[in-house]
Amino acid sequence: MGNLTLKQIQEEAQKLTVHEAIEYLSSLHNTGFKVDKLLEKYYKIKQKHEKEMERLHKMLCFERQAISEGFDYIAGVDEAGRGPLAGPVVAAAVVLPKGLTIEGVNDSKKLSEAQREKLFDEIKEKALSYGISVVDEKYIDEVNILNATKMAMTEALNRLDPIADCILLDAVSLDNISTKQVPIIKGDSLSLSIAAASILAKVTRDRLLMEYDAKYPQYGFAAHKGYGTPQHISAIKKFGLCPIHRLSFVKNFVE
Repeated sequence: MGNLTLKQIQEEAQKLTVHEAIEYLSSLHNTGFKVDKLLEKYYKIKQKHEKEMERLHKMLCFERQAISEGFDYIAGVDEAGRGPLAGPVVAAAVVLPKGLTIEGVNDSKKLSEAQREKLFDEIKEKALSYGISVVDEKYIDEVNILNATKMAMTEALNRLDPIADCILLDAVSLDNISTKQVPIIKGDSLSLSIAAASILAKVTRDRLLMEYDAKYPQYGFAAHKGYGTPQHISAIKKFGLCPIHRLSFVKNFVE
């Protein structure tokens, strides 16, 4: 053990869990090795992990309440794309295994694109079931954005297998559904299931807008994802509308 280098100690610690690494480094520290900085690093990782677990535990409060009431399949539902001037609205529904936490899951708006992309695959892999629905701009113009959003949410729920027996939603109530609904204001920040759904919806929609950007490059959809940024409004005034613009949303920018 006396011949170990700091690099070898670091490599050995990396093979271990955080708790195991702390035990290993502490044992070395007691025999005179200079591992103070490495120990401090792992204690910070442990503290960060514990703080994240505490946050995720709080985000399961609505799920725990539903479980205590006898529900088995609790779906979080959320949407992406209610506000943009172009493109579809996308909704997702996610049923997570009871008590499951996925580190990093949060309201999709609080995450970077790279974080959302990583979590998108992990959520789909670990969910008991999930459903995603896309409702296009033509239907939005026909029935208005609220009704189109509700349609997308309902379709996403209908794609679950097993189906949900309790639904947690971000401040919306769905019509003509007998399943118990729990609307939660700022639900994507307060419920892990809704947050997971927000990530699936956001990533799906962003990917679609990236495809539209290749088709209609003059509008800059890759940058603003259809929202009414100065760049987007300027492009509408310069080039007119393209097929994915919501006619009911752009009346102020076109004659």
